Amino acid sequence: MRVAVYLAHPRMDSFNRAIFDGVVEELVGRGVEVVAHDLYAEGFGAVVSATETGTVEGGGSADEVVRRHQGELGGLDGMVFVHPNWWGMPPAVMVGWVQRVLAPGVAYQLDTAAGAPVGLLKVRRALVLNTSDTTVERERDVFGDPLQRIWAACVMPFIGVDDVRRKVFRTVGDSSADDRAAWLREARELAAALVDES
Repeated sequence: MRVAVYLAHPRMDSFNRAIFDGVVEELVGRGVEVVAHDLYAEGFGAVVSATETGTVEGGGSADEVVRRHQGELGGLDGMVFVHPNWWGMPPAVMVGWVQRVLAPGVAYQLDTAAGAPVGLLKVRRALVLNTSDTTVERERDVFGDPLQRIWAACVMPFIGVDDVRRKVFRTVGDSSADDRAAWLREARELAAALVDES
């Protein structure tokens, strides 16, 4: 089994980084082939080029890093995304990764007759692990949980992923060491379940 784990947080000492490291360690310990990407550390360019927007079929990016990430997609059995909730969105580097890597002809194609996208990847299962400093009540009642819509209703179904799992660890800013230790255990358990249920 091959799983990609993507991190979008600029600080090496962040709780997101601890989640990422724990998930990677858990999966490797279970014999999973892990493709791990810290998008900030890699300097992944978030800005979509004009050429990339004009691409209808795959292979439109001249960026070697984008092409490498795209080339990894076909062999994946699962995907894990780790990032904070910033303004109801993933960090810009993650948004740029989605827009540049999950390109038409690479991750999906549009079926104009059906009016819907057709996913081109074999991966059918994804796990999104978010951190937040917003209470669950405020997230639900005021904002309507925009990250759930982004990942589970928009991005993942577009590329053919029909099993989208998501966990939000909150509120991180006032959490204790015991809270964070429990959340890290839970993140590892969720990663294990992602591959154990295959």
